[in-house]
Parts: sequence; C-alpha cells; structure tokens
Amino acid sequence: MHLLGQPHHDPSALFVSNPRPALGERIALRMRVPGTCKTVALRYLHDGEGSFVEATPVEVDGQGSDQWWQVEVTVDNPTLQYRWILIDHEDVRWWLNGEGVFPRDVTDAADFRLITTHAPAWTRGGAVVYQIFPDRFARSAGADGRELPDWAHGTTSWDEPMRTYETGQHRQIYGGDLDGIVDKLDDHVAALRASVLYLTPFFSAQSNHRYNATTFEQIDDLLGGDEALDRLISEAHRRGMRVLGDFTPNHTGSAHEWFLAAQANPDAPESTFYYWTDEAPGYACWLGFKSLPKLNHASPELTERLFGDDGVIRRWLRKGLDGWRVDVANMTGRIGGIDLNREVAARFRHALDAEGDRWLLAEHFYDLHHDVDGATWHGAMNYAAFSRPLWAWLEVPTSNEEDKHFSVTKLLPSVDGAGMVETMQAFMAQVPWAVTESSLNIVGSHDTGRIMWRVGSNRGRVEAALGMAYTMPGVPMLYYGDEIGLEGNTGEYGRRPFPWQAPDTWDQDLLGSVIELGRLREELTPIHDGGLRWVHAGPNAVAYVRESADGGVLALASRDACDPIDIPVSLLPGSERGNLVFGKGISLDGDTLRLAPVEAGFALWHWANHR
Repeated sequence: MHLLGQPHHDPSALFVSNPRPALGERIALRMRVPGTCKTVALRYLHDGEGSFVEATPVEVDGQGSDQWWQVEVTVDNPTLQYRWILIDHEDVRWWLNGEGVFPRDVTDAADFRLITTHAPAWTRGGAVVYQIFPDRFARSAGADGRELPDWAHGTTSWDEPMRTYETGQHRQIYGGDLDGIVDKLDDHVAALRASVLYLTPFFSAQSNHRYNATTFEQIDDLLGGDEALDRLISEAHRRGMRVLGDFTPNHTGSAHEWFLAAQANPDAPESTFYYWTDEAPGYACWLGFKSLPKLNHASPELTERLFGDDGVIRRWLRKGLDGWRVDVANMTGRIGGIDLNREVAARFRHALDAEGDRWLLAEHFYDLHHDVDGATWHGAMNYAAFSRPLWAWLEVPTSNEEDKHFSVTKLLPSVDGAGMVETMQAFMAQVPWAVTESSLNIVGSHDTGRIMWRVGSNRGRVEAALGMAYTMPGVPMLYYGDEIGLEGNTGEYGRRPFPWQAPDTWDQDLLGSVIELGRLREELTPIHDGGLRWVHAGPNAVAYVRESADGGVLALASRDACDPIDIPVSLLPGSERGNLVFGKGISLDGDTLRLAPVEAGFALWHWANHR
C-alpha cells in the first residue's frame, strides 16, 4: 500500500520559504492535503506558549491536484516549534507533526522544528564524507624509515594478518600515514566524489586508534608529523575537499602530558583537569578503562586550554582543519550527578563559530534529541535515526557465537520495512530538520562491524544501504573500504588495511555503484535540497520521494524480491516525464509507476520540473 494519500509537511524548501531563517525573520509555511479540508491552522510556540494562526489555501505550480495551505509567522525564538491541525468538512480533527497524522492529542516531542543557527553551507549540496582510519588506509614511501615506539607491534607487510584483541590488536601498526592519503586523493577519493575527509585521531598516542592521546600539541610522528597534516590539508583544499579532525574532550590517555603533570604534582593546574577518587585506580575513567582518565570540565583552566582563543580546538582550526568530529560526545561532561554536557557543547560550538565556516559533529549512538537544538552540535553521527533501523531491517542473523555480543550495533530487534520507516520517523521527528540535514548517514564505521559482513555478503543489500545513505536527508558517510566490499565483524576487525596491492579482491561492481551514487548525489538537486515523503513500506521493500522546486527522485530500496507496487503518476506530478537513473525495478506503465524489485538492491527514478 502506498503512503502518498496523507497530509504532508516537512521543513524543506518546498514547504518553507526559508528553511534556515534568521531570528526575527518572517517566513511562510505550507502543507499539502490530498482532497480538501474545511480548516487548517498552525499551532506554534511563542516564548513557550502555544499560539494558533489560521492557514489560507494557495496555488502551487506543478504539484498536482493536492490542496495547499499556507501561513506566515515570525521566527521570534531561536527554535520555531510547530504542528498543524486539520479539520475536515465533517468536523473531524487531526494533528500533523513530524511522525505523521494523529486523530488524538499529541505531545510536543515530535513537533516540527526550525532553528536559526546552522551548519556551513558546504555540508549541504552534494557533500559526501569519506572516513579514514589513517594507519590502515595507505602507506607512503616515507613510512619505511620511521622507528616504532616501544608500545607498538610492527608489521612486516601490508597484508599481514590482523592480531586478535587478546594479542594486542590496538598496538599493531601497519604504517599508513597522512602522505599515503595524499597519494590516493586523485585516483580514488576524488573518483568517489568525496568532498570531506574525516580522519580518526592523528595526535600522538599509544595505540593505532589514537583515542588515548598523549598530547594535543603535535601530530603523531608515525603519521608524518605536523608537516604531513599541513600537506594533506593543503592538497585536499586544492581539490575542493574539506578535512575534519577527531577530538576526545571526554578523556585523554593516561600517558597524556596533562595527566602526567597532575600525577607528579597535586598542586599543578592540570590536577583540576581530572576527577580523583579514593577507589582504584584513583581517578575516574571512561567505561572503566584506566588508560582513559576522564576530563573534568568544571575546571576553568581546562576550558581555556581546550576552547580559549589559543586553545587547542581553535589553533588546529587556524592551521586549516574545517571542523571536528567529537568522540563520545554524549558522555562528555557527564559523570554521576554532574551534567555539564550542554555547557561543553556550547563552548565547543563557540570556539568553532569564532573561526568561521566550520562543522561540528557529535558521536552519538543513542537518542540525541535532548543534546541538539541549534546552540550545540551542528549534527551527529546519526546512528539512532538512520543506521540502527537500517541495520535492523537489512541484517542477516549470524550463527557465530562470537558475534553474539550485546552492543548498540548487534542484537537489535529485527524489523520489516514498515518497522524501519516507523523507527526512522520517530527519531527524525524529535530533532530540528537542519540537524538531520547536517548529520551523517552511516552504514558502517570504525566502531561497528562492516556493512558487507552485516548483510551476509549480499551485495544487493549493501547497495540498498548505501543507496539510502546517499539519498535520504543527511550527509552520506562512506567508511574507507566499504566501496570495495571489505568485511569485518566488529569495529576492530573492520579496521583492516585497504588492499591496494590486491585489486583482484575488490568488488568492482560495488565500486562502480558507489561512484555512480556519488555522481547522482552531486548532480540531482532534489537529493540534497528536497523534502522527504514515504511512498511505500512493505516487509521487503521501501520507497520514498525527495521533492524540490526543481523536480523529484523516487527511491526504491529492497532486501529481497517482492510483489509489484503500483503508484499512480497523478500522486507524483511530473514523474511521468522521468527515467530510471540507477539500478532496476522502477518502470512507467501508462499512468502508473511500477515498483517491482526482483532481488535486493536500490533504484532511483528522476524527473525535472519544467519552468
């Protein structure tokens, strides 16, 4: 059953005269109703109090026979929070909010939200983020002469087997470095249409993942040092790419110079940077790992060292970084009865805003609505609203006992397509549209099992996942190697070297699909500027449309074959002029669009509006 016969609004440009308004700006809001209504009104919060304004019917070119209603409101507060009420000719009333239409009263949690502060414009458009784990991506010639520190296990070759966790996997060094990334910018990264490089930590540390930094003052010599980061940023910028760093304001390593200074002298200013306890190991640490002492953001001196005019955050931005991904953002500043998370996020945001057009992304595995409102993180690694429901739909159950560990990325309740859509709607409805647009659509990362493993090596399901990542609201993040089908059943075992030396092992068809998705995302305006309407949600297939003034794209994602779904073109005006631009399974049959997936995969139908 198609879902297009419902009233609809979303905070995109088709429904909002300016989806990124300034405080005090007067804007127009629209909604569409199949058929007719007697009355439509907007309920919005003004200084915390509910107010109503009645809408009037308007004509909207090229949008078929739906009735459109419009109101004008002034954005008086940093967040404009609103929903619609509809009254039909028999006086039946419904609320319309971000989750859908309800014939009962609803809470404010799923109200639509527009905010007055936004991520940089370069995060929109056709942006694609490429995540790189530096030690495992590419090794430059300069890596051969570097001495390994005492804590590291060296490897004899790029294809040497990975160590197990028990034998010191986190100390195994393959020698990938920042100049190695530079070497691959033209022949690989640019071909993927990636516009943003996101690097996991690059500060000196005592592990290959570098989340246990020993300093924030210098780039690890194993990666080429400060000069190598300068070269990478310069070469990326020369190609029109941006570079994001990865910062850990939640903790340092236990060998960090601040922690060593605090341990050596209880009166040192650094002693206020940590939480000291009477229980072993004598200080608070992240999730019980004594190698990761937790930072105390109640310390004014720590605040200055991190976020001040000459603090490490701003200094590295001035060196050319275009923003930060924030590790463990949801836990930063939170410990027991202390919750300074919002204050820390605001300080971080202020530091970025002071340096100009920079992007601030939070790592957040869970429900993030209470942590984002326009004044904190621009967006997040959107596991809750995108990755987790997607995995729950596409994942192939495993019989491997070692894979059955409890974590946020495994043992999710399995859902059909309708369950995935309902979950996505519920989570997306609770955050501002601008936050969703500025968040990452992730199918896998350095902290999760790889998508190829998750779906049982079913390339069609990988394409379905990546197709949704590239065409749903948000910014797609491609984890290095997913484009060629790398596998790995956990985050650690997924951090394997990119097999440059063995191109015969690459899934070339998958690589071609990823390259094509990048091109389409860059070229088709509705993908990066359109709203979102769900068209179909069945057990094995889902479909949605992204619409803008320039036209629309109809996306079909399937995990298996299913019966055909017929959509009258009258419900998608202009679609009769369209054509299939990716995949297979969508065709035009007279006045009907037929969606007929015969296997797992992804398809895209595009049409342009005549103006």
